[in-house]
Amino acid sequence: MTPEQLQLKTVLDTLNISFKSYEHPPLPTCTDAQKIGLKRSGVQIKNLFLRDNRGKKHILCLTRADLKVDLKALSTQQKLSRLGLASTERLDKYLGVKPGCVSALALMNDDNKAVELWLDSGLLNELEWQCHPFENDKTWVLQQHDLYTFWRQTGHYPRIVDIPCL
Repeated sequence: MTPEQLQLKTVLDTLNISFKSYEHPPLPTCTDAQKIGLKRSGVQIKNLFLRDNRGKKHILCLTRADLKVDLKALSTQQKLSRLGLASTERLDKYLGVKPGCVSALALMNDDNKAVELWLDSGLLNELEWQCHPFENDKTWVLQQHDLYTFWRQTGHYPRIVDIPCL
């Protein structure tokens, strides 16, 4: 485990949160796991780190991996100026991870609470969620209710959104 993963594990242990751990080749995109036939418990999550057109609002948007988010419709729905994927630099600055390593656990690195957390309402019935622990060569599967405990600890309170898809 990297020092960052050990720190994350310590936080989870302190909160009495357990997880299943899977090691695998690096998976930079959701489809990479499907290509190699990787089997893990829990729902596979698509993690989109978004910013508005002015770069003032940053959002971690979580939805099912098999969905294609309509960012234009989401911008209109949320009354925001052109949502788009944030740059690698913003990803490092706000969540402290590289592209392909984003997950709900990266909110631990958002000390300034600058990132909003949006959850697709379609995820609410899923009990176990797959998350990369800062690197994409591991997957930790956590219970949804434990993730809520973790987010409260980090000062992030999810907003439930009906994410429009194509």
